[in-house]
Amino acid sequence: MPGKLTTHVLDTAHGCPAVSMTVELWTVDPQTGQKMLLKTTSTNSDGRTDTPLLSAGELKVGVYELVFSVGDYFAQKSVHISNPPFLNRVPIQFGIADPDAHYHVPLLTSPWSYSTYRGS
Repeated sequence: MPGKLTTHVLDTAHGCPAVSMTVELWTVDPQTGQKMLLKTTSTNSDGRTDTPLLSAGELKVGVYELVFSVGDYFAQKSVHISNPPFLNRVPIQFGIADPDAHYHVPLLTSPWSYSTYRGS
């Protein structure tokens, strides 16, 4: 199976997929820390993106960062959040070592916490 990068966002405060959350994908130079925006997208009704963030041929060995707009998402919900929000933009920086593998980076989040793992 060709390599790809996918994500899935779950709203743990409401127990449902996070619909219409903005997600940015950045590449990161490990030497300088300089970042370059590759893509901006949003989640669908299942909390996933409609297509992989990176597909076969696009996925390269390197350091990447997903930035999830958690603050904006919860501001649109009926959840009382502080101003500024405790969590606003949640970055997850990770490495791709095998461009032929499937990297799935889910985010489980509420206005006050988040967790992630390498999924399948």
